[in-house]
Amino acid sequence: MSSDLRYTRNIGIMAHIDAGKTTTTERILFYTGLVHRMGEVHEGTATMDWMVQEQERGITITAASTTTYWKYHDEEYKINIIDTPGHVDFTVEVERSLRVLDGAIAVFCAVGGVEPQSETVWRQADKYNVPRIAFVNKMDRPGADFFGVVHEIKEKLGANPVPMQIPIGSEDNFIGLVDLIERRAIIWKEDEKMGMRYEYMDIPEEMTDEVEMWREKLIEAVCELDDDLLERFLEDRASITVEEFMEHTRKAVINQRIVPVLCGAAFKNKGIQRLLDAICCLLPSPLDIKTVKGTNPYTNKTEERKADAKEPLSALAFKIATDPYVGRLVYLRVYSGFVIPGLSVLNPRTGKKDRINRLYQMHANKQNPKDRIEAGDICAAVGLKDVVTGDTICDIKHPISFESMTFPEPVIGIAIEPKTQADIDRLGMALNKLAEEDPTFKVKIDEDSGQTIISGMGELHLEILLDRLRREFNVECNQGKPQVAYKEAIANVVNHREVFKKQTGGKGKYADIIVEFAPADKGVSGLQFIDEVKGGNIPREYIPSVEKGFRDAIRNGVLASFPMENLKVTLKDGSYHPVDSDSLSFEIAAKQAFRHGMKKARIILLEPVMSVEVVTPEEYMGDVIADFNRRRGQITGMESKASARVIKVLVPLAEMFGYVTVLRTLTSGRATSSMEFSHYAEVPPDIATEVIEKTTGIKSVMI
Repeated sequence: MSSDLRYTRNIGIMAHIDAGKTTTTERILFYTGLVHRMGEVHEGTATMDWMVQEQERGITITAASTTTYWKYHDEEYKINIIDTPGHVDFTVEVERSLRVLDGAIAVFCAVGGVEPQSETVWRQADKYNVPRIAFVNKMDRPGADFFGVVHEIKEKLGANPVPMQIPIGSEDNFIGLVDLIERRAIIWKEDEKMGMRYEYMDIPEEMTDEVEMWREKLIEAVCELDDDLLERFLEDRASITVEEFMEHTRKAVINQRIVPVLCGAAFKNKGIQRLLDAICCLLPSPLDIKTVKGTNPYTNKTEERKADAKEPLSALAFKIATDPYVGRLVYLRVYSGFVIPGLSVLNPRTGKKDRINRLYQMHANKQNPKDRIEAGDICAAVGLKDVVTGDTICDIKHPISFESMTFPEPVIGIAIEPKTQADIDRLGMALNKLAEEDPTFKVKIDEDSGQTIISGMGELHLEILLDRLRREFNVECNQGKPQVAYKEAIANVVNHREVFKKQTGGKGKYADIIVEFAPADKGVSGLQFIDEVKGGNIPREYIPSVEKGFRDAIRNGVLASFPMENLKVTLKDGSYHPVDSDSLSFEIAAKQAFRHGMKKARIILLEPVMSVEVVTPEEYMGDVIADFNRRRGQITGMESKASARVIKVLVPLAEMFGYVTVLRTLTSGRATSSMEFSHYAEVPPDIATEVIEKTTGIKSVMI
């Protein structure tokens, strides 16, 4: 087997929930010989859905990785696959997987087309510049429309989709596909249950014109991206060989100029072998991706690393998992150099050295021990103690730090408490492990009530985490009602002077600051701190303490102790005492300035607003819209899809608890909905007053 990196593919499978990602992955594992029995999602036997919760619910929750091999043109290709979740509550799994992958397969349902979560994962792939192949799955389903999906990819995603195959028949009559380059039909044998055998046949006569039209479109789409190729195409197209054309197609895919579109029906075992060929032929190897750039933590200079085992080690930790048998697993994408058990590495974020004890290649939740993992590969390491998601690990003598990952803030929280006294210590330990694994899961202790509040991306997210607490850690919890993660914000500009003086016998405390509070600039979240002090009125060494004081203070706003969002603090001037002033004095002065200054400001309450999409039969449309009006919903769009209507709405999260049950009742179980976080918006004053009263127990009038 060649260890040549040209024959390695690191790919992810991404899509909207229920488009068939896991089924497609199961077929890939079967045809490549990694598993000898196909698992099914609906039976709870899918290899990649190994968690009990995944098997029970038929959804993917964690991104599972595996390694398999496929022969293409007499060369053996190594394919590292990550199967990602489709549900928006687990979007972090998609985000961190795409960060370390070289290519992706975007799976679309031939009936549903481009659905809301398809758009989300597509944007995430754009963010990390991941080349993609589109696979239109479920061609055997009633209502399947291959060309309709191609049109939606162009319109809704702004991509340049280019079909490389077109289906022969659809719904029950879907029997195979036509390869546009080779100009031949591929028909799967119906008597072969597993779809292992297919035959090459002549193109059905009635499809000849259609095939020629799409073939021309494909050739033109590739040729117009390369001037030399276009010139030859116009002069003598016969001079362009198939190999040459595919090489140019591959370049166009890697540069994200086109998205090849393939089709099939994973559940009926059709189209998967051709998808594997396309992965090998069109998606990039680690060598095709530009060199990765990072910063030297000591010199702050930009450095590069090539995908080569001879280069100094650099790797990114993209996921942490806890295994009951081997302990804490850190998933690594090795970009340069190599790792071996016993190797000491540097974590530039902490500045500490760490040691890798053992190395594994993962197959879902099973580990295969390895003695060495080289550049371009994905593995899991045991022994790295202080590493968190997004950390770089590197050669001690050649430090480098890659850009970390950013994760969305949680929008919903619930209060929990252990059912028995004996569970208190176990709960703390279990929550720490879960928070370490999942950067979108946050735990905090409410200062006023002493309650433990856990926060996440949605009701399903928290439900799964509580289920894991019970099953994996044997901790039973009582839980409160879901709480919305409100935030506070300033709506006007306020100037404030704070003088902090404390005289005790001997050395006292003194700090004097003049600040301006204002809404932060567009696109900035959290604290925006600006230092405008001139002439040394406040010594330079005290300025970071002022910033630290404000950073700590904004965690609890003045309305109802919700975190303060988008605050710009400009430090204008101040004074100090040569003996009594110190860093702590200025930190305390900043905290007091925030408390006193905010009382002069107009503070507003912000709430998370969700983007909701409902697909409903026409006859229930009026009821669904009327229900959204009651929920303070704002209709942003309506469109027809087959015999159903698609309604797009922006609705405050506070109004959406238990919505799925209500929707089922309204539409006799025939409508489906999906919801994802959109933005924070101001809460109307009357509702804000209610929220503050409920939170603080004090009757309040909005400032």
